[in-house]
Amino acid sequence: MKKLPLNKAFTLLEPGPVVLITTHDGKQPNIMTISWTMVVDFTPVFAITTGPWNHSFAAMRKTKECVIAVPTVDLLDQVVGVGTCSGTDTDKFEKFKLTPLPASQVKAPLIKECLANIECQVIDYNKKHSIVILQGVAAWVDATRKERRMLHAVGDGTFLADGRKLDRRKAMRSKLPAGV
Repeated sequence: MKKLPLNKAFTLLEPGPVVLITTHDGKQPNIMTISWTMVVDFTPVFAITTGPWNHSFAAMRKTKECVIAVPTVDLLDQVVGVGTCSGTDTDKFEKFKLTPLPASQVKAPLIKECLANIECQVIDYNKKHSIVILQGVAAWVDATRKERRMLHAVGDGTFLADGRKLDRRKAMRSKLPAGV
């Protein structure tokens, strides 16, 4: 094995799915790109890392809601673009040709072009580590979408895309929650 500089260790675990988080501050919707996500449990509860450096964070803290939109590899340029500009001076839906759709439980919009969208309520915030805990309240998937490969940020400006799906459901049946 070759020694890896400790300051690059995060690139080994970073590659969770890149998501787009939508918010609505009461005046206009916004989108931010998040690459640090985690499933907390099957209820469903999720965690994302964000904080005051993101324009959308204030809206999320104020409204206590957002949408997690799951983009696919064909949206890579939009995902990077959304993450490299600010909603303070940019309408990201317009600039990146993304279509906001009304959600059923929250004011933040779904993103039509994404594979899936999860409407969420903010249930906790760990300020020390900038971790927002989200409770899913509704979920949507575009079953007609041909491109289904999700993006994974390595953390150094490069990305990975999902590959072939490997099925081990039968072997793991005893560990899967009912209905999954």
